[in-house]
Parts: sequence; structure tokens; C-alpha cells
Amino acid sequence: MQAYKKFISPGAWFSMCYPSSWVEAEDGESTFLFYDPNVWSGNFRISSYRDPKNPDNISFVENFLRQELKENPQARSMEVNGLSCAYSRDEFHENGHNFVTHVWIMGMGSLVFDCSFTVEEGMDVKVAEEIIASLQIRETGKKYPPELIPVRLSEIYQINEGYEWVAQAVKKEFRKEFQAIEEDLPKLQQIIDKGDIAPKNKEAWISLGIAICAILANEVEGFEWNTLIDGNREAPVLKYRDSELVVDPMKLVWSRVRNGLPCLVNEEYQEILESIPQQ
Repeated sequence: MQAYKKFISPGAWFSMCYPSSWVEAEDGESTFLFYDPNVWSGNFRISSYRDPKNPDNISFVENFLRQELKENPQARSMEVNGLSCAYSRDEFHENGHNFVTHVWIMGMGSLVFDCSFTVEEGMDVKVAEEIIASLQIRETGKKYPPELIPVRLSEIYQINEGYEWVAQAVKKEFRKEFQAIEEDLPKLQQIIDKGDIAPKNKEAWISLGIAICAILANEVEGFEWNTLIDGNREAPVLKYRDSELVVDPMKLVWSRVRNGLPCLVNEEYQEILESIPQQ
């Protein structure tokens, strides 16, 4: 049985499951692309839409599908996993190969999903159908328990931005490169102690927390970046293997600054090391 991992869309509109060997890749704005980087078996893309004036408008779905069937002569009405769907396919030739893009436009609740799967002609689309079958909408206003999912591109961008901010700050202050190793911890402490960062500069403080986590990920085998979904908060965190140990960059520095507590980088780092479960 194939293993799957979970994706929750930015804004937490919907969730779905996709093969664990697949990765999320960069695509157009508000479109999420997934594929297997090792053995290519197709590109799966998904976008979602809702009525911008009334997010809970269920008739928006029906009207959207009706319009698609009317304007796209290739589309035909069908049912996918109990959902009304407008299905079409587009064949094209590229680099000596024939490809097919299968498109499913369907509705669930007040959301319209635009799903496509591009494969070489003759290849199976079962994996795309399984992803579609796993789709679930997340109700507006409902409180869901916190979840950790594989790190998304949106959080990878946040990690990279925070890392780059710290790297530039270290280079400016010490004329040395930030290498994300334990020897950099005193440099982070000196930047904090210098007092140039405004107490309300949340992004800068979180960037320092991200830098500490980057050091942990480099120095200790078993730490991996995840995305935390907790209410309206969607943020990168560091998780240690299959344990309960989760390191939150926000809590490392920003939460302490906000509460008027001292930030002792090396002490916090050592506390994390001591809390790592023994294998």
C-alpha cells in the first residue's frame, strides 16, 4: 500500500493527501504543483476558488461548473467520487513525446477545485484520482486542532527569508559568513545584546529563531522542517524524528522579547539538545 502525506492549503481552505515520495514544487500563484522527483509519473496541479463576496455561497459552485461546461466544448459532465465534475483532456506533443493533461473541475461545499494531471499518453491516472478522492474542505470559522504537515513552499520561503536576514546581519556586524553551525551562536547573541533590533520588530526576532533552528538542523541528525497549522497561524517549525519534540522559531526569541524575558541563545540551544529523546 502506497504511503501518503498531508497537504493543507495556505489559508487552510482544504486538505488532501499525496504520495510520500512526491514533493511540492513552484508553480503559478495560488496553484499548487506536486510530482515525484525521482521517478516521474505525472504533474498534479490544484487550485481552489470561492465567491470573494460570500465565501459560504454554495451556488457559486453550481454556477461555475455550468459556465465551464458552456464555454469549454471539450468538457463533459461526469461524477468523481460523488461530486459533480466537468472533465476535459488536452493532448500535446513535446520533445518527441505525446502527453495528455486531464482536467477535473468540481465543487465541494462552497469551493471549486480545478485539478489537472499531466502524463505521457497511455500512463495511468489512478494516483491523481486517489489524490482527488482525499480532498476535504475545512469549514470557515471551525476550530481545528493544531497539525504538523510536511513543510510547504510558503514556509520554505519564510525560512529562506529569515535565514538571509540573519546572514546579512552577521556579515555586516562581523564581516564573516553565517554558516549555521554552533560556532555562530555567540554571534547571534551579540546581535541581540547590541540592542539595535526594535522590540516590536517581530519579523527580525523570528528570523533569529529560524537561524537557531537552522543550526540545529545542520548539527543534529533527525531534525526536519514542518509546517504548523494552528488556527490562523501557519508557520515553519522544527520536528525531531517521530518524537513529540517540536522547536518553534517564534517561541525561541520573539515570545521571550514580547514578554520582557532575556534571550540567552546558547542556554536555549543546550536545553533543546538535552530534551532530544534518547534512541
